[in-house]
Amino acid sequence: MAGGGPSGAGRDLMREARAEAALDWAHLRDAARAAASSAYAPYSGLLVGAAALCDDGRVVTGCNVENASYGLGVCAEVTLAGQLRLTGGGRLRALACRSVDGDLLMPCGRCRQVLHEFGGPECLVDTPHGPRPLSEVLPDAFGPSDLPGAPR
Repeated sequence: MAGGGPSGAGRDLMREARAEAALDWAHLRDAARAAASSAYAPYSGLLVGAAALCDDGRVVTGCNVENASYGLGVCAEVTLAGQLRLTGGGRLRALACRSVDGDLLMPCGRCRQVLHEFGGPECLVDTPHGPRPLSEVLPDAFGPSDLPGAPR
């Protein structure tokens, strides 16, 4: 440790820990709960909202939208991805999902894959065990490098 401080990987871990601590999880959770109040869920009655912090500091939100043809319903995380693209793109850094009552909800498998596309394995997800990287809640994710002809 030249200079009395951590070097290399130790410095990276400290930077990541500070970045996670700097995230305002309460704000993301509140934004997700507020988004849930706009959900359209006349069939299940489960109003879901999602909120994510983007790499440029924006917070984008989404809500679930059900359909009488049940399989056509869209989850909050998917509408959030649309809002990400509509409001300037970028990458997702952290995500929280909540019911309108404030209950923590985990993204389904399909939504975890969507989140992987826009946040990558390092995107933090609010879970019952605290914030965890997406790589832990979606191990062995399918990504662009898995497509035929992709550079390996």
